[in-house]
Amino acid sequence: MTNRENYLSIARRTGYDYMPVNFSMCPSLTERFNAYLKEHDLRIPVGEASVRGLPMDCAPREVFLERYYKDKNFKPGTHIDGWGVAHEPGSAAAYHMTYMHHPMEEFDSVEQILAYPFPVFRDALEEQRKHVEEIHASDLAAIGHMEVTIWETSWYMRGMENLMCDMMSEDPMAEALLDHVTETSVQRAVSFAKAGADALFLGDDVGMQRTIMMSEGLYDEWLKPRLKRVIDAARAVKPELLIFYHSCGHVTELIPYLIEAGVDVLNPVQPECMDFREVYRRFCDQLSFHGTVGTQSVMPFGTPEDVRRKVFENLDIAGKQGGLYVCPTHLLEPEVPVENVVAYIQACVDYTSR
Repeated sequence: MTNRENYLSIARRTGYDYMPVNFSMCPSLTERFNAYLKEHDLRIPVGEASVRGLPMDCAPREVFLERYYKDKNFKPGTHIDGWGVAHEPGSAAAYHMTYMHHPMEEFDSVEQILAYPFPVFRDALEEQRKHVEEIHASDLAAIGHMEVTIWETSWYMRGMENLMCDMMSEDPMAEALLDHVTETSVQRAVSFAKAGADALFLGDDVGMQRTIMMSEGLYDEWLKPRLKRVIDAARAVKPELLIFYHSCGHVTELIPYLIEAGVDVLNPVQPECMDFREVYRRFCDQLSFHGTVGTQSVMPFGTPEDVRRKVFENLDIAGKQGGLYVCPTHLLEPEVPVENVVAYIQACVDYTSR
């Protein structure tokens, strides 16, 4: 198989020749890892590359400060993203964590939502097509990334508690906000499909450490139909498009709804929250998996041999047909030893060359 064929075959559970690696690191760990690479000859097998997304036209920062944050005094370094969500720096110990401020927090009418300065995504289909062609020419699978798809984008603006209450009380504000975000996600997904991407990486965190974030009924009523709309719209363009879906935390009860929506691959299957062996047993005929190596456990606190053992164990569970991209379940933080990153990579290389 070519590299691209190998990558796609894992998701389709039709066998594979080698296990590609996938991981991301915080800046300090990246620096240590790059220093290691300069001293050692390490093979890093990859199988995919990201397709550039649609450019986004956003309201100026001043618009959000004047209209929605007039009474706020932000710390230096606070970033306001294209959706108007303010991200205030937190502790230096939690690299990727910020304190979020929600511009729609005080809204009390649909009219306020409809008048909000949402970002506008511009057409860039030809540029995306060219990028996909370049990725395919490099013998890699082309992946369209839009992990924060509907739920997270919406509650980032409205506030989680507010949006939960809107949904439970069937307030029209929930429908107005979720529908608008869904339509922008449809636009982005369709563009990736038209450009020839092999897969979409969608997702919203709907799990917590020990349980799902909302009831199955609430998810089924409000989020599954909108996720399905995004997937169906993209698959109307490219039926064979693979759909990856990300949610941190425990999501076992929601897996049947994700399958019904059209998801092919679930990420990250955190071992601290879910039992991969059991989840695989229940859903392996309908779903493949991406992740399973804990970033709250074995990656920061295990030995290199522990990491190697976990990679082999999980790949053994999935078997020769594939169905698992084994990789760390989240960003690797400063406490992860570089030796454990190397052990993960080497285990992927060694597993199929035994």
